[in-house]
Amino acid sequence: MLKFPEADGLGTEIRAIEYQLPSRIVKNEELSALHPSWNMERVALCTGVNERRWCTEDETALDLAEAACRKLARRADLSKVGALLFCTQNPDYVIPHNAALLQHRLGLPLSIAAIDYSLACSGFLYGLYLADALVRAGGSREVLLVTAETYSKLMNPGDRGPTTVFGDGAAVTLISHGAPSVGHFITGTDGGQAQCFMVAAGGARKPHSAATSQSSQDAFGNVRSLEQISMNGAGLLDYFKQVLPDCVQRLLCGAQITMNEVDLVVLHQASIVAMDLMFKALGVPAQKRYRNLSRVGNTISASIPIALRDAELEGVLRPGMVVLAVAFGAGLSWGGCLVRWR
Repeated sequence: MLKFPEADGLGTEIRAIEYQLPSRIVKNEELSALHPSWNMERVALCTGVNERRWCTEDETALDLAEAACRKLARRADLSKVGALLFCTQNPDYVIPHNAALLQHRLGLPLSIAAIDYSLACSGFLYGLYLADALVRAGGSREVLLVTAETYSKLMNPGDRGPTTVFGDGAAVTLISHGAPSVGHFITGTDGGQAQCFMVAAGGARKPHSAATSQSSQDAFGNVRSLEQISMNGAGLLDYFKQVLPDCVQRLLCGAQITMNEVDLVVLHQASIVAMDLMFKALGVPAQKRYRNLSRVGNTISASIPIALRDAELEGVLRPGMVVLAVAFGAGLSWGGCLVRWR
């Protein structure tokens, strides 16, 4: 039987999740009209995305995060939150950090520890890892974990790969000291493969310039600048197909359970091709697979918590079920964890 780390009968639990999507819906038909040469029927079969949400020009990840937190505040008391973790690669400013701005917007205590961290598709899993450590070490009895991304601001509309798969969104997860139901993490990082997914310019290494903002067309007809997302989807799949099965097997062995004792597997919602490949490589039966990317797209660090909340609302995820969450993406980074749903 699965047991989670605890002390005196208490450990870490996920109390609630909420999320916010932008109001603008971009359907495949709209992309097809803008790009007649894109075979959107074939694209939809590969991505599994029929529509996605994109922010307006003056809407940011911080705005989405605030809206998600206000939804959560209607279900849970946030006054006792001692730490706020904000994962985003789309902060409002270089300085100050989004977590500080969100603390002020929400009126959270001045004693709170408000921290930003930058991580892409593994952002929720790594944030849960940090929050669990904070709670079990006594640093904070309640942690607010925000994962919010607006990749639409980093994409060239003429670059088919990112444009057809990514959606904007924010999720907020309340993590508390309570019944032990979170744990058995495993993580991995390989910065040597960073070129598979990156924005090469606009940072300190290669600052913004007229040259870096100039768009060019690649051999496949995709248009982008050095300040926009460059993605090698095939390279990412090949890499994670090799590392994820061993990673998940070590996680299950460490928890002393098998896939038979897992009720639901929630992967990072990358694309339907990527997910089907990973589900097969991990040996996950069809009845234990969950997807929601058809209507929201790949929302990066927010994808797993949004999927968890949707699965809960749909009645697919019920109290007492054991969930295996697996993330993989830019960095490159990957990992997994187990959660008993409360």
